[in-house]
Amino acid sequence: MMQQEQRHDPWPELGQKILTAARSELYLNLPFLDAALCSLPLSTREPTQSLATDGTALYYNGAWLAQRYERARSLVCRAYLHSLLHCMLRHPPKKAGRDGELWDLACDIAVESILDALPQRCLVPAVPRPRRAHWYGLLQAEMKVITAEAVYRYFRRHPLEEMDKATLAREFLEDDHRLWERAQNDEQEQNASSQWQNIAERIQTQLETMYTEAGAGGDAVLERLRVENRPTANYKAFLHRFAVLGEEMSVDVDSFDYGYYTYGLRCYGNMPLIEPLETREARRIEDLVIAIDTSMSTSGALVRSFLSYTYAILKNTESFFRRFQLRILQCDDQLRADKTITSAEELADYMEHFELIGQSATDFRPVFEHVNKLREEGAFRHLKGILYFTDGLGVYPAKRPPYDAVFVMLAGQGNPERVPPWGIRLLIDEDELIESTPQPIQGA
Repeated sequence: MMQQEQRHDPWPELGQKILTAARSELYLNLPFLDAALCSLPLSTREPTQSLATDGTALYYNGAWLAQRYERARSLVCRAYLHSLLHCMLRHPPKKAGRDGELWDLACDIAVESILDALPQRCLVPAVPRPRRAHWYGLLQAEMKVITAEAVYRYFRRHPLEEMDKATLAREFLEDDHRLWERAQNDEQEQNASSQWQNIAERIQTQLETMYTEAGAGGDAVLERLRVENRPTANYKAFLHRFAVLGEEMSVDVDSFDYGYYTYGLRCYGNMPLIEPLETREARRIEDLVIAIDTSMSTSGALVRSFLSYTYAILKNTESFFRRFQLRILQCDDQLRADKTITSAEELADYMEHFELIGQSATDFRPVFEHVNKLREEGAFRHLKGILYFTDGLGVYPAKRPPYDAVFVMLAGQGNPERVPPWGIRLLIDEDELIESTPQPIQGA
């Protein structure tokens, strides 16, 4: 009998041709994405029902692509760019430690919001999707920029019913996130995440320089990249900036020479020649002012999270000297509260019964006027600065105060450009703020 010829599977080759054509079309319409489009090789090594990526390659199903291409060419371009944006915004490695199902949904919503904002014809959806506009409106009322992190936090604060979650997933689902787990653990994928960060920064630079004209159509991409690439600071480490050098009652074993000590014991019995020092030098916080913007533009939940996280750091006995003074001020357009705390017990009690006072307009000047008056009266011994938690919108003092003024804002939600040159802008990640908080304050 003649051997039967093995049937050739045409789908992988056809799928590659479809994706190659889509990549060329995306490059012609969005030339600033050249670095990203060249960084995701096509592959069928990993089985998938649609498209999938782990940050190192784009895996595809040829039959699925052919079906999409037959319906509308724009569906393939959207799917291709959807997966590409996940990599540019480094969504796969950020899934670690989060609710996987909710994170997948948040990432899809964030990416689709970018695609829906791009004006290129090659990205126009095949059919109108009016329900998306409703959700975009709800999210934009809560956040300045629709990012995966912000959407994820929104759904954590406003939990969805299972039916609503499934409906939303169907509305925004485009690719397969099954390989994202690998991007969190595999060393090669972690290196890919670093490479994608470099690519994102390069694309942002191109959008801000070479492709600034309105016709480039990259405003939606640039807006997300600015948030994604905005540098943030470690708030816990930054607090040590307010530490001063001083002495405390404690045995300083580092400066104690045991040689002379044991020599005296050998020669004179129980009479050592030297004894350990009873004090030692340490860098700790002695005076600190924390001001809270309680205006209507600042979320009460975030204020409570900020105070809870600050409390979790400062309640550590290593942060303060035994004698210290912590002033917590609340202010909107006028000073609403001034609480003096001098012990860990008082700090714990204040946090347990904390109440937010204010919710009017924002004026930073009353806080600085009050602190300046306290300094003139000798209320502080070594005040190095003031921490002001705010969104950055308000009236600032005309002159620099005689101490550091640090305006603490959430990355992507504050307005650091409003801070005058003499102010220090400290942008912190809301994930650090909320997920590191051990437990909420009562009433939060």
